[in-house]
Amino acid sequence: MATENDPTANADEATRQLYLIEGRLATMAEQVEVMRQEVVRYRAALRPWMPWKMWARHQVRALLGLTPQLGRLAFAAAPRKLYVPARYHWKPALTSPPLISVVTPSFNQGQFLGATLESVLNQEYPRLEYVVQDGGSTDSTADVLARYKSRLHRAEMRKDNGQSHAINLGFAGTTGEIMAYLNSDDLLLPGALHAVAKFFQDNPAVDAVYGHRVIVNERGAELGRWVLPQHDAEVLTWADYVPQETLFWRRRIWDKVGGIDESFRFAMDWDLLLRFQDAGAKIRRLGRFLGAFRVHSSSKTVTVVNSTGIAEMGRLRRRCHGRDVTPVEVHNAVNRYLWRHSFLNRLYRLGLIRY
Repeated sequence: MATENDPTANADEATRQLYLIEGRLATMAEQVEVMRQEVVRYRAALRPWMPWKMWARHQVRALLGLTPQLGRLAFAAAPRKLYVPARYHWKPALTSPPLISVVTPSFNQGQFLGATLESVLNQEYPRLEYVVQDGGSTDSTADVLARYKSRLHRAEMRKDNGQSHAINLGFAGTTGEIMAYLNSDDLLLPGALHAVAKFFQDNPAVDAVYGHRVIVNERGAELGRWVLPQHDAEVLTWADYVPQETLFWRRRIWDKVGGIDESFRFAMDWDLLLRFQDAGAKIRRLGRFLGAFRVHSSSKTVTVVNSTGIAEMGRLRRRCHGRDVTPVEVHNAVNRYLWRHSFLNRLYRLGLIRY
């Protein structure tokens, strides 16, 4: 039996400690290997994203002044007075102006509603059915509507099931050959209705048309602009860059697809365009700024884009592509379109092209 001072006892203890250390090292080696395998899997998952290539693209675009503006609602430049070229006030001769039906769905946007109504009524378009469909606002909306009621085709305040339902209610009973809806915080730019009517008259095969967009703030000051390339049907299945407030369509395609799908609360305009496209519609981009989108704290685009918006956009992409798609797939699918936009935007800012 080993005693306390027996050197063999110390050797046995040292051996035991060595075994313990070796065991711990083996366990740590296993953990390191697991971590290494996780890193390998992570890198493999990241490889399709090619973040360094995306970063390089952004840097090149920035150096060339080709940073995309589409999708942006915030800009570095200070707000400035909304610029409208003098030629926008010129009204082209229309031999037989088509009747245009415009609906404004409204709910508690009384502070902006008057400017929206003025932007449509001041177009002085000779054949206009302008309807305001309000969901029962409790702010100043009733007073605003009272001031403009005599100039409107119809103004109704009643409970509805949301914006999509209000749009369908507004269009019920209208008869315009050309249709559009304008949210109660957005604007039409001067001459938009005449320009759209002329385009449709000159292009009878076209079913829908949209234009470039101006971004304005709560006070109506200009923040930035979206200059869009020609319409790309494939890109529309991946992302919606069509400015809703500039979109006009013929009643024949509306009747063909059955109006707004009321199950959508955010992406109803994208869904409508995709159904137009699926129904064989010819969609074009008009080379002109037609409307202004207002950015403010209570805007639906600001308040629900990260919840309802993302869910509905995912739903539409699944419908188009039969599966869930990754952000990198969307990026790659729209990249060339964004390059075309950036190039046009740069030429526009340099004054080499005008709209």
